[in-house]
Amino acid sequence: MRRLALFCALLLAPIAAQAFPERPIGLSVGFAPGGSTDIAARLVSERFAHHIGNGARIMVENRPGASGTVGADWLRRQAPDGHTLMLIEVSSHAIAPAALQGGTPFDPVRDFTQIGMIGTAPMVLITAPRFPATTAAEAIARLRAARPEEIAYATSGVGSIPHLGAEMLASRIGNRFTHVPYRSGGLMLTAIHQGEGQFGIAVLASAAEQIRSGLVRGLAVTSRDRFPAFPDLPSLAEGALPDFELTTWNMIIGPPGMPAPVVARLNAALLAAIAEPALADRFLTAGVRTWTQPNTPETTRAFMEAEVRRYQEVVARTGVRLER
Repeated sequence: MRRLALFCALLLAPIAAQAFPERPIGLSVGFAPGGSTDIAARLVSERFAHHIGNGARIMVENRPGASGTVGADWLRRQAPDGHTLMLIEVSSHAIAPAALQGGTPFDPVRDFTQIGMIGTAPMVLITAPRFPATTAAEAIARLRAARPEEIAYATSGVGSIPHLGAEMLASRIGNRFTHVPYRSGGLMLTAIHQGEGQFGIAVLASAAEQIRSGLVRGLAVTSRDRFPAFPDLPSLAEGALPDFELTTWNMIIGPPGMPAPVVARLNAALLAAIAEPALADRFLTAGVRTWTQPNTPETTRAFMEAEVRRYQEVVARTGVRLER
């Protein structure tokens, strides 16, 4: 009987994929509005839906909490029919499993269906406008010399990549600072602008507009090279902190066990969307390079596995552990 049921399911899968979607698709984001993952979801959703076809509509849904892990834990329990997806980044699926005390309640690879990559983004060292430093080298010198109780850094949450980035920076310069977590990158930037945190390591996609408008001061990106949309921002590795490198990425996943034809349909639509020059340009302006390497569900899963290993190695090498 089980073999007959499996045979019928395989037989009907292509038909189900042709009829897909049957209702609006929910694209969850594990952070509050205004952060880099929320920005990426809203940038990609319209063209992604267009290429899915069949009158597809995508509704972005914010499910913030614990650096995206609350939303991820919710996602893995949803029906694997393709109508519930999530746009994730490195915090929930690589950093939190490796660095958070006690890890996460899910396996970041096995408990999900990987659909495709959107792109990568550097981080950026930012300070409050009134912070007495106008270059990365000056800021590093002041942070190194400061008493720990004098300096607070803001992040988008415990276990997030801004949290890990700031702790890596503190470890590298041999100092400790007070951590002030917020629920999103947008709230983190507001806090730094208002002086509730003197500095932070933000995702460039979150901070791009605030840097351009002067609400926060951008000092250096954390990629090895400068970012095209911000050619005047040096990299930390250029002189302030040689070999300091930290980047994030965006990926779309679904619950475990999604039918292969539906996954293939979603992957093809995502690739068509990010290949559009107009959308790629919008992402670049926002601080994200769209993905140009092989981009199948299989390569996306392999990338996820590699990122999990990479951050396990980062945690082991730096000794950084993030408390809840």
